[in-house]
Amino acid sequence: MERYAAVTGDSVPLGVQEWPARRVPVAGVDLLVRDVPGAAPDLPPALFVHGLGGSSLNWTALGLLLNDTVRGMAPDLPGFGRTPLAGVAGIREQVDVLVELIEREADRPVHLFGNSMGGATSVALAARRPDLVTSLTLVSPALPHPRASATALWFAAVATPRLGQVVLERSRRLPFERRLKVGLAMVFGDPRSLPAEVKAAYEAELRRRDSDPWGMQATVDGARSILRSSLAPPRKSLWAVAARVECPVLLIYGGRDRLVDARIRTKAQHSFRDARLLYIPQSGHVAQMEHPEQVERAFRQLIS
Repeated sequence: MERYAAVTGDSVPLGVQEWPARRVPVAGVDLLVRDVPGAAPDLPPALFVHGLGGSSLNWTALGLLLNDTVRGMAPDLPGFGRTPLAGVAGIREQVDVLVELIEREADRPVHLFGNSMGGATSVALAARRPDLVTSLTLVSPALPHPRASATALWFAAVATPRLGQVVLERSRRLPFERRLKVGLAMVFGDPRSLPAEVKAAYEAELRRRDSDPWGMQATVDGARSILRSSLAPPRKSLWAVAARVECPVLLIYGGRDRLVDARIRTKAQHSFRDARLLYIPQSGHVAQMEHPEQVERAFRQLIS
């Protein structure tokens, strides 16, 4: 079994302390899965699901903060991080992969965390297999929004056959420093407040992602899946799916999120049967990276 060493130490910020990683054969692909270090084996399991273009590294700080409460694992979904693309990288396919991973690796229902597209996938998983999920924490989930936005237009362009490849190719030809600056501004509420080590880790991951032969196709597949979910009729939409979720839900939105409009948070809270809301005005799209302590406290309140 392939294993990867962790980067840890008191002098290293939580956000860049990588969890040990291993390869797990799931759904025809060797999935890279990271395990939270220091968690007791008798703790309840947790599964952390990243978003479009993200990876298991998006959960580093939060998982370490919770390692006295849950036994966490975070996969690089097919086509992202260090897991090669296998098939289509859409919401439905991600649910299939995660169901198999939970059944293989968890000894009981999991506390499920999802960010962005990973949030949409987590909602679909919790509704399809309520027996596998004991709680659901969603950070800026990619649920359909009634208002058109620049982000929605970008997803539509990327999801369009042939046009999507052109858009992504042109983006990749831009100078790296420009893409890095745009990426930081899109994902984080205030990139200037990030520790230098976290910024450097984000840059290193973006550079590594450029070398992935599957990255572009996985992004196109994900964009198409998100667009299809936003255009689904009401009875089949993710809002209808959300209404079927039985477990307690924690919703987390950032006031500076440029990818998911936080004004949808009230509709989201009313759409789930049992939902609590954490709104962080100064946060962007990845509150678990920018404000992990606030997310940690809210999760502890949820399960208590």
